[in-house]
Amino acid sequence: MSSGKAQRRPHAVLIPQPAQGHVTPMLHLAKALHARGFRVTYVNSEYNHRRLLRSRGQDSLAGTDGFHFEAVPDGLPQSDNDDVTQDIAALCLSTTAHSAAPFRDLLARLNAMPGSPPVSCVIADGVMSFAQRVAEEMGILALVFWTTSACGFMGYLHFAELIRRGYVPLKDESDLTNGYLDTAIDWIPGMPDIRLKDIPSFIRTTDRDDVMLNFDGGEAQNARRARGVILNTYDALEQDVVDALRREFPRVYTVGPLAAFANAAAGGELDAIGGNLWKEDTSYLRWLDTQRPGSVVYVNFGSITVMTAAQLAEFAWGLAGCGRPFLWVIRPDLVSGETAMLPEGFVTDTKGRGILASWCPQELVLSHPSVGLFLTHCGWNSTLESVCAGVPMLCWPFFAEQPTNCRYVCDKWGIGMEIDNDVRREEVARLVRAAIDGERGKAMRVKSVVWKEKARQAVEDGGSSRKNLDRLVDFLLAGSDLPC
Repeated sequence: MSSGKAQRRPHAVLIPQPAQGHVTPMLHLAKALHARGFRVTYVNSEYNHRRLLRSRGQDSLAGTDGFHFEAVPDGLPQSDNDDVTQDIAALCLSTTAHSAAPFRDLLARLNAMPGSPPVSCVIADGVMSFAQRVAEEMGILALVFWTTSACGFMGYLHFAELIRRGYVPLKDESDLTNGYLDTAIDWIPGMPDIRLKDIPSFIRTTDRDDVMLNFDGGEAQNARRARGVILNTYDALEQDVVDALRREFPRVYTVGPLAAFANAAAGGELDAIGGNLWKEDTSYLRWLDTQRPGSVVYVNFGSITVMTAAQLAEFAWGLAGCGRPFLWVIRPDLVSGETAMLPEGFVTDTKGRGILASWCPQELVLSHPSVGLFLTHCGWNSTLESVCAGVPMLCWPFFAEQPTNCRYVCDKWGIGMEIDNDVRREEVARLVRAAIDGERGKAMRVKSVVWKEKARQAVEDGGSSRKNLDRLVDFLLAGSDLPC
C-alpha cells in the first residue's frame, strides 16, 4: 500500500476488558472491521498478551498487513500463576486507575508512527470507559462495545434506579433465600416479567459500597457519553429491549452474531489470529464423530465460573447418572481456591461415554451434529453461540448478567431449562434426560432451529445485523469529521 493510501486508511483501535468473554467478541469485531478496509490495532493487557503467547504461539500475535497488536499494563501485581482468570473486581478497579496513562501514550505513539494512518476511532469495552475518556480528550471518535446481551446491558443501566427506589442494597443476607429476589420488576423498558433475581447479580449485596454494584452501574451510565453503543446481538432475538435502548441512545448498532462476520473474513493471514487464553484441546473431535446425532451433552462453564468441590461432584455424578455421552471442559481453576479434582470412581464409571478436555474451540463443538445439549453458565458468548448452532441449553448461571440471559433462554426464547443453584445430581440427570428425550426437549429443539435460522438471516445481505454493520462502518468513516 502506498504511503498516501496508508495515511487515508481508517484506523480503529479496539481495547477489550482483559477477560476471555470480552476478548473473543472484540476480536470478532476487529476482524469484521479489518475486512471492511480498516487498519486495526488490538490492545490486550500485558498479562493476557503473555497468556496468548503461551496458548497460541508467537504467530497469534504477529499480526498481518493492517492488523496489529499492542499491550498496556493492567496495574495488578505480577501473579505466580499466569494461566488463571484474574479477580474481576480487582481488575476493574486497577485498569481504571492505572491503564489510562499507558493507553494515552499508545494512542500518541500510533498517531506519530511514520507510514501509518492516524487513529480515527477508538472502540472501548463498555467496562473500560477510561479508554473512551482518553480518546475523547484527544479528539478521537469513541464508541463503546458492550459485550453483554442487550437485556444484560439494560439491567446494568437500571442499577441506579434500583438503588433509588430502595430495592438495592438488600436489607439483610436472608433476602437471598427468603423469596425477596422473586420480587417483580415491571418498570424496566423492554423487559416485562422480570424479577429482581433476573437482574445482573451484582445487585445481590447488602453493601451500598459494593465494588461491582457501583462499577458496572457507573460504566453503564458512561455509555450515554459515547458516540455510539455496539452490541453483539441481533434485533429479532432481543427486539423489545433493543427498541427500548434505541429510544435512550441516538446510535445503537446491533451487529451480532459477530462470529459470523469474523468467520466470513477467514481464509487468509487472519486465520492464525485467535483469542483463546487457554491452549485448545482438539483431541475430542474424532470421538464426537463416532457419536449419534444429537446425543452428546457438551458441558462448559466458561472462563470465570468457579464452584465448590461439592458442586463439582454433584455435576459429575449427575452426568454419570444421566446415561448419555458427554464432553466436559474442565479448567484447572474451576473449583474455588483449589485445583479441580473429579470424585474418585467417576472416570472409571463413565469410561467410553465421557470425554474430558481442558479447553476447546467452542463454536466447532456446538456446530458438530453429535452435540444435542449444552450445559452452560449462560455467559453471553456461550449463549449466542448455542443459539447460532441451534443447540438447546441447560443453564446454571453463576454471576453478572448470566441470570438475565438464563431468564431469556428459558422463558422468552423457550430453548433452555434452569438447574437450581443448589445443584443436586438427581436433578442434573433428570434434566439432561428430559432435554434430550422428553417432550419439553423436543419443543426446545424446534424453537432452537427457529432462532438459529433468524440468526443466519440477520447476517445475510439485507439482514438487520449486516445493515447495522454497514451503518457502523459508515459512521466510523464519517464520524471522525463530526464535532465531539
